[in-house]
Amino acid sequence: MRPVTEAARTDPTSFAGRTALVTGASRGIGLAIARSLVDRGARVVLTARKPDALAEAVEALGGPELAVAVPGNAADPEHRAEAVRTAVETFGSLDHLVGNVGINPVYGPMVDAPLDAFRKILDTNVVGTLGLVQEAHRAWMGEHGGSVVIVASVAGIKASQNIGAYGVSKAALVNLTTQLAVELGPQRIRVNAVAPAVVKTRFAEALFEGREDTVAKQYPVGRLGVPEDIGEAAAYLLSDAAGWVTGQTMVLDGGALSQGPI
Repeated sequence: MRPVTEAARTDPTSFAGRTALVTGASRGIGLAIARSLVDRGARVVLTARKPDALAEAVEALGGPELAVAVPGNAADPEHRAEAVRTAVETFGSLDHLVGNVGINPVYGPMVDAPLDAFRKILDTNVVGTLGLVQEAHRAWMGEHGGSVVIVASVAGIKASQNIGAYGVSKAALVNLTTQLAVELGPQRIRVNAVAPAVVKTRFAEALFEGREDTVAKQYPVGRLGVPEDIGEAAAYLLSDAAGWVTGQTMVLDGGALSQGPI
């Protein structure tokens, strides 16, 4: 069983005594999710490609007693195994997993998308995420249970102009979430996803830079998302407060999909 502290018994949103692995966590949404978990008592293992940026993230979260970094490429099986092993060996468990890695090197119509680039997107965004869940399952969760959040996108729920390849990969993650939830539920592993719209991160700058006010008007709440919006939602889904929630994709879009075509 996962470790349960007195704090966790009295507060189902507490992560005291728990360990989380967050991929793509050197900045943006991944770092915000890690911050939400640390603020609630978790220890975290962070992954990303750039060691210097990861080191800065570790310090921002409180240093090595609370966070450790494992630099590497999410598409590399050895890196995924190292990240999972580091969590278990450093903090003694791997209770929560956040698959946040996503790349999008293609911009334009799907009919013109270079197939090698499309394969790379699928390999990193989809195969890499499944591989990470498999590693975590073998190393800890299969025996002890846990919870998983996969970061999808509204681009995986509807067509998105010029980022179709990215959207296809995110649609696959939405379905992967459902599949894993059904398969792993009997092992006390919950699997959910979040599907953000435009969030103010470096990754999404091309979607709002120089026209933020115009883009924000497309959202009923009147603003773009910020990383903390996603961090708080992910923390809820990972926590015991969401103990009867699995197989769901939480759309985080300021109400845009609800209002229909603009």
